[in-house]
This record gives sequence, C-alpha cells and structure tokens, in this order.
Amino acid sequence: MKATKLFKEFFESEKAGGLVLIACTVVSLALANSNIGSDYQGFFQNKLVGLSIEHWINDGLMAIFFLLIGLELEREIYKGELSNIKEALFPIFGAVGGLLVPAGIYFFFNYGTSTQSGIGIPMATDIAFALGILSLLGNRVPLSLKVFLTALAIIDDLFAIIIIAVFYTKTLIFVNLFIALGIFALLLLFNRMKINNLAVYLIGGAAMWYFMLNSGVHATITGVLLAFAIPFQNGDEKSISYALQHFLHKPVAFVILPIFALANTAIIFGGDIAQTLSESYSLGISMGLVVGKPLGIFIVTFLAVTFGICKLPKNLNWKSIFGVGLLGGIGFTMSIFITLLAFEDQNIINNSKLVILLASLTAGLLGFFTLKLSLKPFTNLENEEEVN
Repeated sequence: MKATKLFKEFFESEKAGGLVLIACTVVSLALANSNIGSDYQGFFQNKLVGLSIEHWINDGLMAIFFLLIGLELEREIYKGELSNIKEALFPIFGAVGGLLVPAGIYFFFNYGTSTQSGIGIPMATDIAFALGILSLLGNRVPLSLKVFLTALAIIDDLFAIIIIAVFYTKTLIFVNLFIALGIFALLLLFNRMKINNLAVYLIGGAAMWYFMLNSGVHATITGVLLAFAIPFQNGDEKSISYALQHFLHKPVAFVILPIFALANTAIIFGGDIAQTLSESYSLGISMGLVVGKPLGIFIVTFLAVTFGICKLPKNLNWKSIFGVGLLGGIGFTMSIFITLLAFEDQNIINNSKLVILLASLTAGLLGFFTLKLSLKPFTNLENEEEVN
C-alpha cells in the first residue's frame, strides 16, 4: 500500500496535534480549578466584534478545521482510500456502525427525557486524539491501519456535520440561507469555469460563512462546502486544493484545535461525581463512546465482510479492528462541540464535558492496550512509498 505525501502530512500533524491537545486540556482543567478559574472562564465570554471569544472559536476557527477535514475527504475520494469503492466500503460500514450503535445506546437511556437531544454526542470521533494514541504504538502499526482509522474518523466527522446541520438547527432565516447557498453555487460555477485563483474562493467562503452564521445553520458547515468548491484538478502539488491543505495542516493541529480545547475544557470539578456519572445523559455518553463505538464498528464491518460486501484490509485482523473501534470512542473535540449545540443548561453542559473526557480517556487507554497486544512490531515495514 502506498501513502500519499499529503496523507503522511495529515497523519503526522494530527498525531502530534493530539499530544498538544492533551497538554492543553490538562492546562485548561488546572486553570479552571485554580484561584483564577472564574476569570479564566470569563475571558472566553468577552465580546469581540459583537460575538463572544468562545463563539468566534467555535463558529469561526472550527470552520477552518472542517475546511481541512473537507479537503482531506475530497482527496480520499479522488485519490485515496475512498477512491476504490470496494476498499471504501469497509471504513464506510465501520463509520455507520460507529454512529448507529452509540446513538441507539444513548437513546435507550434518554428516550422521552429533556436530554434526548444529546443523541449526537457519542457518535463523534476525535481524529487528532485517536491518531495521537495510535502513533504511540510506533512500528507496530501497519499503514493499512492508519488509513482505516483516518478514513473512519473523516467519514464519521462528515456524518457528524450532517447531523449538526439537520438536527441542531433550531431556527432558520431562509433569506440568509439562500444567499449562503447561492454563494456556494457561484463558487461551484467558478470551479467548472476552471478559475484557479485561491483568493476568489477564500473571499467567497468568508461571505458564505457570514450568511450561514446568520441563517441559523451552524456556520462550520461552510468549511466542508468550501472544500468541495475549491478546484481539486489532478490533485498534484500545483493544485490550489493541495496547496491549501498543505498550508492548513500545522495551523489546525497546533493552533486551532488547542485553542478550542482551552476554551471548551474549562471544567470545574465539584458536586457529587458519582451522581453526575449516574445521570441518564452521562450513561448514554459514556456507554455510547466506550461500548457502543467499538461494538458498532466491529459488528457492522464483520457482517459486511462475512456477506462479501467488502474485505478486511491487508495486514489487519479482527482484534486490531476492535482496537481501532475503541480509539473511535475518543469523542473529545467533536463530542464537546455537539454538546454545546445539544444542551442549554450550563450544569448539564459542564457535566457532559466531564463525562466525555473520562469516557474518551477510558476508550483511549483500552484501545492502546488492545492494539499493543494484538499488533506485532514490523521487521519490514509495509511499502509506504510516497506518491503525490
């Protein structure tokens, strides 16, 4: 199996970014529970050009994160793991299982309650954290496993974006929505006309983001739409899609996601932890991430292979698939992101963040040790020849 240059860059930046995320989370938790905790939390509520700093981070900077995810998804579709339908079906089925089973578990615990809206929280996978944990296994990890986890997480995030757009849009201002979609259509037209000036698309993307922000649909959707409007061409280093993706790797991994973590993990520990963990939404989140994710990914991919719909990737076995399923239970960034949209009660939001952290930590540790036991060090690494 060959790895493209951009895939290697994406994987390397995401795994390193995952380690930075862990550090930023520890710092954020420490500050939130120190003497300056209230000032630290209050800082992100300060207004900047009409919106809070937290709002700018979650709606603005995260749109850039989703732009990178969209660009990587586009590349995977055209030139990567998802370009071959037979190979693409395996991570697609894994992603579907990793969505439906956690959602079903959350729904079981919260049906008919005021927290039922949190059903999307355990569906998400944090790419940076998951790849960061995988990277700690060093030369035990075959390229096919890296590709599977990356494709799985990207497809997972795509579904999460769709869920955000469909289920977490409370009010719609159709005029602004139609203007945003009109700009998107215009950018697609520019693409068809072979206009390859990146500035044109970035300016159009900024305008689309503004109108989407004021339409009621979450503005981060703009990132993915813009990614597919930017010309891919043949995907080589001369492509503006390639250039933008290459440029965004490090800012996203080492600036945007760490800032998101600092702003959204300022969790104050207090109250009865046992009571918090026994709440219906807490059980739905924790069981969904730690149990639902690996079971969903494992069962659905196993059934798909058993019925001959797709095949198990080279150098992988079912133990490693289950281990990757556990890493898929690291929700963190995306789970916290959906929590902010699903709930309005600040106490429930704070408690949910705590549960997400604990569940993600548990899933990460279980995934790491499962893979460490199931994978053997390579004496001759897979062919990871670099291609554009």
